[in-house]
Amino acid sequence: MVELTLPKNSVVSEGKTWPKPDGKNVREFKVYRWSPDDGKNPRLDTFYIDLDDCGPMVLDALLYIKNKIDSTLTLRRSCREGICGSCAMNIDGTNTLACTKGMDEIDGAVKVYPLPHMPVVKDLIPDLTTFYAQHRSIEPWLQTTTPEPAKEWKQSHEDRSKLDGLYECILCACCSTSCPSYWWNGDRYLGPAVLLQAYRWLIDSRDEATGERLDNLEDPFRLYRCHTIMNCTQACPKGLNPAKAIAEIKKMMVERRV
Repeated sequence: MVELTLPKNSVVSEGKTWPKPDGKNVREFKVYRWSPDDGKNPRLDTFYIDLDDCGPMVLDALLYIKNKIDSTLTLRRSCREGICGSCAMNIDGTNTLACTKGMDEIDGAVKVYPLPHMPVVKDLIPDLTTFYAQHRSIEPWLQTTTPEPAKEWKQSHEDRSKLDGLYECILCACCSTSCPSYWWNGDRYLGPAVLLQAYRWLIDSRDEATGERLDNLEDPFRLYRCHTIMNCTQACPKGLNPAKAIAEIKKMMVERRV
């Protein structure tokens, strides 16, 4: 039988438990903590939130912790409206946005981790350097060869409607970090978020680089590591369907060969 030895820093230990407030409406939080500076293993710190003094969302609670309990807690956040994707993290076992995840949707202690299978910068902040580089590699901008019109590139209502369900992606990486194929091949497989973005430009009626874009994706790993597990679609906090977009790209690959 194969014996696997886990790296020392893969073991998450029980961390500090902060004092419980006197209020009657208190919620327990267990939050992943890790710093590259202290040389210690990751840990789960336990906090207690007075819900009568805090907003209803998980992000409200995390900011409550940072502002009133432990200022060293490190996380990303910006819009607080489900638009920027900054506060994407693993909450109660699901990748989602902390700003749109209500505490009342979770039973028991609220467990918060960074997005899985990504290098951690500190605490709840994943390193998205590779993710953004992959997005840049698909050249996500309009490419044309015909002379630029005087005012704008026109598009019919029908063609514009084809982009619905694609342009709304906020690049939060919830879908890609829920995909087992991306976990094991993230250095070569582009992942559902980037491939959804690639499809958005492939079907844009104004774009004139379809062939080049398909050539760029024609690779055993960049596209074809998708095995239609559907974790990506289930995890998307915007209700998009990356798996369908990937299937449509594969269909385009077949159609151009026949």
